[in-house]
Amino acid sequence: MQSIYILKSGIFSCMLLLLLTQFSCGQQGLPAPHSKTLQQMMHSKAMASGNSRDAAIRDTATFAAGCFWCVEEQFRQLDGVLDVVSGYTGGHTTNPGYHSVSGGTTGHAEACNIIYDPRRISYDALLAAFFVAHDPTTLNRQGNDAGTQYRSAVFYHNSMQRTLAAYYIKRLNEEKAYPLPIVTAVEPFSVFYRAEAVHQDYYVNNPEVPYCRMVIKPKRDKFREVFKDRLKQ
Repeated sequence: MQSIYILKSGIFSCMLLLLLTQFSCGQQGLPAPHSKTLQQMMHSKAMASGNSRDAAIRDTATFAAGCFWCVEEQFRQLDGVLDVVSGYTGGHTTNPGYHSVSGGTTGHAEACNIIYDPRRISYDALLAAFFVAHDPTTLNRQGNDAGTQYRSAVFYHNSMQRTLAAYYIKRLNEEKAYPLPIVTAVEPFSVFYRAEAVHQDYYVNNPEVPYCRMVIKPKRDKFREVFKDRLKQ
């Protein structure tokens, strides 16, 4: 646990002021909330169904948007999201671990499987959350986290997800919703390796760790403000 903490936030204790400026969410490229495309995505209707709300209907979205500790805590706020699993995908080795992925040699990205009820939240809205959750205009970097393991990517599970991801990237770029072009990769989903237990529900289990207080919490709070009408009760 101590070595994991050092990898993600080792300089917090001795460079607090620098971190407050460099680690301030790393999201300077976020679009204005009035982006018409994002508003359309956020308010897209979920799948109509005559089945009971309690029936087990699940789908999966897989996103890489920087540190999976942050992504997990953001997406778990949304109504209709049933579970968020942190892990590794998009690489070329088998059974990667946190330390090997952090070294940038396995090709994997830190990613999250978003398990959701499509009757309560649409894939369009999840894509909107993905684009709000991080800066998709920075290549292989989110804030002070740098490397291909922190790249921005949508890993699609079917043709519908691929089409929607490409469509909305095109729309957001045409609208100039961000000051720079989106560099998010749209790649087919293959193998997802669940991260070690210590990484699951990381913010919930470690709210007082400096990285959680100074990085994850501000990102979560900004995310909640944008999606205040779509949060779990």
